[in-house]
Amino acid sequence: MKILALETSTEYCSVALWQDGEVVEHCELVGQKHSELLISMIDALLRETSVAINQLEGIAYGSGPGSFTGVRIACGATQGLALGANLPVAGICTLLALAEAAGHPRVIAALDARMGEIYCAAYQRSGEDWITVYEPGLCKPEDAPSVQGRDWFGAGSGFAAHVDALQQRYAGQLSGVNGAAVPQAAAIAVLGAAQFALGGGVDAAKAQPLYLRDKVALKTAEREQIALEKSLLNGKPQTVNGKLE
Repeated sequence: MKILALETSTEYCSVALWQDGEVVEHCELVGQKHSELLISMIDALLRETSVAINQLEGIAYGSGPGSFTGVRIACGATQGLALGANLPVAGICTLLALAEAAGHPRVIAALDARMGEIYCAAYQRSGEDWITVYEPGLCKPEDAPSVQGRDWFGAGSGFAAHVDALQQRYAGQLSGVNGAAVPQAAAIAVLGAAQFALGGGVDAAKAQPLYLRDKVALKTAEREQIALEKSLLNGKPQTVNGKLE
């Protein structure tokens, strides 16, 4: 099975290819240039791995939460590519991707949501699967979800931006913290492959971002990026690896 994965919910842009358990990933710190670089990164990845778009079994994407514009770009690009190649898609929560990549069985995943808030969820591994202990939500750091027991690992920018509040909230329960962790396509690919294997793919038209917070106003740069993202769906079909026309 071959699964393409995209993740653009933070200042990093990453793409990955899952091939029968092996993952190849390209990741770059791009700031707000995701829409300019994403397609070329996908093309480079597929060329490197000698995989054509029509050889894929599905496309997984980081559905959010995260940057409002970023999650739209991943969703829009996934829809554009999947519709053109008639592929199913799978949206993967970015907080779950943090847990998958953390390397610990009990993870509190938290991303800085700005405005003094965090996106937060808690997960516990059971065999090869993850159990959601606390569903993804938006909250103040001091109101982060309570968890039972010790040996929880904190992952994500929420722990960097609100270290004191979260350390106090989880006093005595954290075995460690990685505040530099960001959702990346490699974890999206692994989780997406598992979802596809269980028949969890959906039609590309049903792909939706997970926001958790309503966006009231857009900056000029955000409007421009959304316009570029829409072109992936409504403009000329994208060419990837010379196979999608």
